[in-house]
Amino acid sequence: MDENAKLVLELLAKVPLMARVALLHLLGRTPPSQYVDLRTELTVAVLRSFLEPSKPTSITATQKLLNRDPGIKGRIWVAKYTALPPPEPSSRDALVRAIESMNRSFSTTSSSSSSLKTLQWPEAIAVEAEWTGYRANATPSSILPAVAEADKYAELMKEVRSPVTVLYLHGGAYFLMDPATHRPTTKKIAKLTGGRCYSVRYRLAPQSPFPAALLDALHAYLTLLYPPEGAFHEAVQPEHVVLAGDSAGGNLCMALTQLLLEFRRTKTIVEWHGRAVSMPLPAGVALSSPWLDMTHSSASCMNNAPFDYLPALQGIDQKPRPSCPAWPTNPPRRMLYCADAVILHPLVTLLAAKDWEGCPPVFISAGWELLADEDKYMAAYLHAQNVPVVWEQYEGMPHCFAMVLNDHLMSKRCFASWAGFIKDVVEKQPGTLKSSFRIIRAKSLQEIDVDPVKLAPFTEETLWARLKTFAEQSNTPRASGDVAAKL
Repeated sequence: MDENAKLVLELLAKVPLMARVALLHLLGRTPPSQYVDLRTELTVAVLRSFLEPSKPTSITATQKLLNRDPGIKGRIWVAKYTALPPPEPSSRDALVRAIESMNRSFSTTSSSSSSLKTLQWPEAIAVEAEWTGYRANATPSSILPAVAEADKYAELMKEVRSPVTVLYLHGGAYFLMDPATHRPTTKKIAKLTGGRCYSVRYRLAPQSPFPAALLDALHAYLTLLYPPEGAFHEAVQPEHVVLAGDSAGGNLCMALTQLLLEFRRTKTIVEWHGRAVSMPLPAGVALSSPWLDMTHSSASCMNNAPFDYLPALQGIDQKPRPSCPAWPTNPPRRMLYCADAVILHPLVTLLAAKDWEGCPPVFISAGWELLADEDKYMAAYLHAQNVPVVWEQYEGMPHCFAMVLNDHLMSKRCFASWAGFIKDVVEKQPGTLKSSFRIIRAKSLQEIDVDPVKLAPFTEETLWARLKTFAEQSNTPRASGDVAAKL
């Protein structure tokens, strides 16, 4: 049976669920019915049912199903490029030093000097990426010309109208998805900004846990700024680069930003393909529903479940997946993404990063989703540290709604803001971006200003007490689970 036939059968099995949801929606008996239309609530309910099946699927099987390349067709340019690793270990060693230094300064019971002994320090590898641009004169059925990748890049650049270069880090809970699955998103960003996207195929967990993805992201950023010999592109000015990502990709964007801030604090210089280089900050960071708290201990992880397709989360204990070549790991761990001892490291759980002084402007959009509280806290915390922030929360919307509900008015509004922020931080004078904090009302799209001082759903003291409790509880042996597989 082919995959299309399987999908049809699986959808047919959802008919009773869809009928029940439709009836309750029409009767106004569900929380989302007051905010979203029937199609949206049905979509969210069906997606949730696939993410919480009665019989869990193995990690290996899930990766095989969801990480496939759907092909390239339509109004899009894609030029694939592989950046060779630097011959020097300097950038990798700088990452290791930063992780160790930030671990020593981290004040919870889980952060002793021995906590890093369980880490698998990654080696530098070739990092694949896709240059993506909008192909204005193509049709929905157009395919790419059968020419070299460098020639495709040259054609892509003929349509670029802005200096905007987006370093895109895709979502997928750090174990799913790929630049290929996110082409609709990078194409739309390229179209709306007039720029181009550099979408990175970073290493995925559980096969390559933290900090492999962060090392790949760092090398992708350095590749943009300091192209190795044979690269398609010319050196990109850091003030023309914006880091962008969704969900786990949002986490990786903020981790890379915090890493660059640490390099700035320590005045780090690295050897990169034969020359000494600095690591300046990008123009901005633009995030959709970023995953910033690995503990899942915020109230919204349970309270917002009716509005999200992600199943309700509470801490780390989740139903384990079947054993497979990728999972569980040896030695076993509870998180797909990282060793248990570093779940609260400030480059893993970004809410634990205390110092954001000098951070470039940040855009965060979120819905009424499981991750809403952590995203609110981050926006408010950044603002309190004088970081320019554009915060938007969309009533009734689920996780990464702009990418899931393509034709929804809220999605179009969100993409316009996302791309508008990216253009502004690149094309306007530095320091001119004004912070804004808004709720976008469902149906009417009315914008309601929010006081950033009152935005955070919990205090810094409450957060650290919660993280300390988590750290103490995490020392208790438990069965291997996979909370990350839910995101």
